[in-house]
Amino acid sequence: MSSGIPYYLQIAEEMRNNVQMGRWREGEKIPTEFQLCEIFHVSRITIRKAIDELVKENLLQRERSKGTFVKKNSVLEDNRFTLIKSLTDQIEEFGDSFVTKKVNVLITHADKKLATYLDVEVGEKIIVLKRLMGQDKKNIGYFLTYFKFSESFSLDPFDYYGSFYTYLKKEQGITVVNDKEVIEAIMPMQEVAYHLRIKSGTPVLKRSRFASDTTHDFKEYTECYYTGNEYKYYIAFR
Repeated sequence: MSSGIPYYLQIAEEMRNNVQMGRWREGEKIPTEFQLCEIFHVSRITIRKAIDELVKENLLQRERSKGTFVKKNSVLEDNRFTLIKSLTDQIEEFGDSFVTKKVNVLITHADKKLATYLDVEVGEKIIVLKRLMGQDKKNIGYFLTYFKFSESFSLDPFDYYGSFYTYLKKEQGITVVNDKEVIEAIMPMQEVAYHLRIKSGTPVLKRSRFASDTTHDFKEYTECYYTGNEYKYYIAFR
């Protein structure tokens, strides 16, 4: 877990993602406090504080002698809104002034959260793509992209200085068509604050993207962090 951020808030964020991404469905009972303690390796008090946060947000509701449930109508249905601009489209709109400034490619192993998101086994090898975006001397966005390891994927950072989705399509024959996003304001972890050149107590905009191809053979999870004074996000409602 990230240092500097209370455990209960970090757990609340993961639980929030479970609701917003549909892993915990509306009206469904969530794991018991004891089970959540086992999952997150924290005390029952910490779990209760995390649940309290989501109860305040009207995502969860407690029912006496029954447990805690996902509140109905807690998440907008997909046909209620559209995120019209893909990550790639938005980057390209900045033109030559908005560029990839730095890329790192790492091989690591999936923890419980990433294993769930990428549909792989805990401990299975995955690739982490770290990209720093900006213009001139400004660092505007820091992206962490995770996907299942395959020897067919390049480990050369140079290959990822352009559009990641263009690379997938041209070099791997993968077209990403299914995606969902969660957008929230958070306090950045130390790694993010360092690359964006901001103080650790400065809020940033976080976009969590869950994407896959038509067959769901390829899955990607990306965390995008932006400095709030340099980035705008446009949403068109139907």
